[in-house]
Amino acid sequence: MQRFSWRRIFGYFCALCVACSVWGVVTPTALAYNNPDLLPDTPTPIIDLAKSLTSVQEEKLAQDLEQFQAETGWKLRVLTQYDRTPGTAVKEFWGLDDKSVLLVADSRGGNILNFSVGDAVYNLLPRTFWIELQTRFGNLYFVREEGEDQAIIQALESVETCLRQGGCRVVPGLPREQWILTLITSVVGGVICGFAAQPRKPGQIFAWQWALIFSPLWGILFIAFGIAPVITRTSEWLPLVRNVSGFLIGALVAYLSPIFSRPSASEY
Repeated sequence: MQRFSWRRIFGYFCALCVACSVWGVVTPTALAYNNPDLLPDTPTPIIDLAKSLTSVQEEKLAQDLEQFQAETGWKLRVLTQYDRTPGTAVKEFWGLDDKSVLLVADSRGGNILNFSVGDAVYNLLPRTFWIELQTRFGNLYFVREEGEDQAIIQALESVETCLRQGGCRVVPGLPREQWILTLITSVVGGVICGFAAQPRKPGQIFAWQWALIFSPLWGILFIAFGIAPVITRTSEWLPLVRNVSGFLIGALVAYLSPIFSRPSASEY
């Protein structure tokens, strides 16, 4: 047993040595952490080293960011990179401050979007907002379906919308995948409520005591996971009506399930 333990320790040590050697080989290829030579000669809110945007998209987006800054005072900047990066040189180039947001798009990781956010911005858009923004638009599935350009553009549109309206707790908009998840939790909450409310005594129609006992479970599924994400992200009524209908249908089916499973008179 002791010999086996030492073998495991030796194996971990070898793996650590290999990892360190690979790190030493890979790290120098990142060219420059602070390379001002990659900065453009003329002022621009976008540095597209990875060519994630077309020339038309870049021109239109640059005009939009400059106009947004002139109207609101918030500074939004975009840096796309792959194997080359100007690094910290962009901070001085753009004069990034507490009212600035820097979007960095780098396709080498699992999520292409990263954000550098000024302190004043955090007062309106909390950290949870940026986490949700990154996971919604920067994930590999979205990038594969919509492209890196749309990941950048739609993420910036969400930031602009929230800054114009004075802040957001969550990212506006309800993607279809997220709505389907809220619908599923609403239906599951209804099923639990329906099963809990089934009568358990002769002459009883609705077991409200059991429904009340299980209310923390079906209430969290229906209200916290089924309704709250909808009303905080969109003002449309259709997703809300569908989720409420899903809850009621699930509850009704579960409540009436003993009637459907009861053997008919012809079976006797």
